[in-house]
Amino acid sequence: MPSAEDGLPLRHAVALGLLQGPTELLPVSSSAHTALIPWLAGWPYARLDGEGRKSFEVALHTGAGAALAIHMRRELLRDAARLDRRRIGVIALSLAPAALAGYTLGPVIERHGGGPRSIAAGLAVGALAMALADRRAAANEAGTGRAQDDATAADGLALGLAQAAALLPGVSRSGATLTAARARGFGRGAAQALSWHAGLPVLFGASALKGARLYRNGLAREQRVTLAAGAGAAFVSTLASARLLGRRLREGQPALPYALYRCLLAALVISRLRDAA
Repeated sequence: MPSAEDGLPLRHAVALGLLQGPTELLPVSSSAHTALIPWLAGWPYARLDGEGRKSFEVALHTGAGAALAIHMRRELLRDAARLDRRRIGVIALSLAPAALAGYTLGPVIERHGGGPRSIAAGLAVGALAMALADRRAAANEAGTGRAQDDATAADGLALGLAQAAALLPGVSRSGATLTAARARGFGRGAAQALSWHAGLPVLFGASALKGARLYRNGLAREQRVTLAAGAGAAFVSTLASARLLGRRLREGQPALPYALYRCLLAALVISRLRDAA
């Protein structure tokens, strides 16, 4: 990761951290926004090497995950007290595919993916899948759909595979898990809750792994300041966003507005690429 002078200015790190909160909670791909906003704005984010960009992204996810865990603390403690073999199986299966895919395919994806064109494709394809799953579930469900406590091992595996697919640029972990949950017949509010619950172990697992690697490799003071600023801003923005948006999201929102936004962002990226060609 380059120095602060050659890499990411502190004000840009804070701005991207503040953006992390709403884009982490909404199914619009926080990672896509972290990559695309600097590219569209002409910021020097692209001067960071692949390892530097990934480290900064993990710092943002660390801050967001910590804030989300604090916001959900009572719910998480209640669920921990109710853990049984079925619930443990659901959690394990929702985590294992993403962990395995990240370990085996993560370096390849980091080297060959993540450009504006591939991110735009992931945004558009993910938007289509999310909108179709939500529309089909709304047409087929009776009442409010399946509840969160109805989750089985098969549901956990579907969430895990969705989180593995979200390693692809632009797909969105939140969007992928919402799509999987709606495809499995869960109501919108239950799908949102499952998405948040499934995402926390992945966020913390990736953060712990990358943090250990950074600790072994060492960081210059400027790098530590940049990562800390991004993580701190992400923590504040995620906590604020969860308090402002949490109830509305838990009540369940149609996927179509988010799908349209993702498609518009993808179209903007493609238009900019064509202009630059």
